[in-house]
Amino acid sequence: MKTLSVVICCLLFSVGVTSAFGQTNKNEKEVIAAVRAFYDGFTTGTFAGAENYTTDDWNHINPNGGRTRGRTAVLVEVRAVHQTFLKGVSDTPEEIDVRFASPTVAVATVTSRLSTFTSPDGVKQIDKRNIRTFVVVKQKARWLIMQDHNTIVAS
Repeated sequence: MKTLSVVICCLLFSVGVTSAFGQTNKNEKEVIAAVRAFYDGFTTGTFAGAENYTTDDWNHINPNGGRTRGRTAVLVEVRAVHQTFLKGVSDTPEEIDVRFASPTVAVATVTSRLSTFTSPDGVKQIDKRNIRTFVVVKQKARWLIMQDHNTIVAS
């Protein structure tokens, strides 16, 4: 009898897992769309329409370890940087890996390549790669970036 109970539980669990993964493709595409919208905003430097792909409480951790909290403050920071040394710089995703922590929380890890730029210390940066981690949450039927953390990949 115990064996039968275990088998039934396993079957029910596997049906639940299958149902959750059945939605993963659609959810994964929507998570990736939010992440790509971020990169489009990076490339234009305007981060236009950020309210469509970020939460109000978006947190941004820059490559130097600085942390900015709240969409309004993050946009002030990133737009200012894109008016100075990152003006005209593109950041092109090479690989996007999405993992779901729950039905409404995903973590996206993105490796990307930056176009050439000169950093504030006057050093010309050529062929730099980034790795960025995004926490993306489903709110009001949309997947939105809640947090991003950017690190320059060591050469």
